[in-house]
Amino acid sequence: MRRTFLAALAATGLVLASGGLSTRVWAASPDNTLILETSKGKVTIELRPDLAPKHVAQIKTLVGKHFYDGIIFHRVIDGFMAQTGDPTGTGMGGSDLPDIPAEFSKTHFGRGTVGMARAQDPNSANSQFFIMFDDGSFLDGQYTVWGEVTDGMEVVDKINRGEPPANPDKIVKARLASDPN
Repeated sequence: MRRTFLAALAATGLVLASGGLSTRVWAASPDNTLILETSKGKVTIELRPDLAPKHVAQIKTLVGKHFYDGIIFHRVIDGFMAQTGDPTGTGMGGSDLPDIPAEFSKTHFGRGTVGMARAQDPNSANSQFFIMFDDGSFLDGQYTVWGEVTDGMEVVDKINRGEPPANPDKIVKARLASDPN
């Protein structure tokens, strides 16, 4: 019975969260699927406008402007997260778009969760984001979750560590799955 159910889900193109049956099943929408071509390989992120519509809109705008293309992972802490999105590579920069007000939720920061980096001001998120390597429950309710890695966590795991890394990996190209280029 379970195999039949899983086969039916696979045939319809639905995605299951985190490698097993989950209470959350969603359709993989190309318009809400971010593909990061990194120096280590491809990472696919399902955007979560249901949790953070303003953050997702900002990410989509920046992707459309090719903002993330060529940007390094400037802060990569083993057992914690890989952070990117700063055009200066210092962790102090952002885009020319306005900062985004916090959209905190009760969503757990687990492995593969994508959250928005910010300064001490909760409303200071702009372009920097991070991907969790492991559990980060201490971030729950304090940072905005706007996505989840659905494919390519093995690629994220290979990103060079450091603050900053001696030989940083980068996002070669960021695009939405709905973008033919």
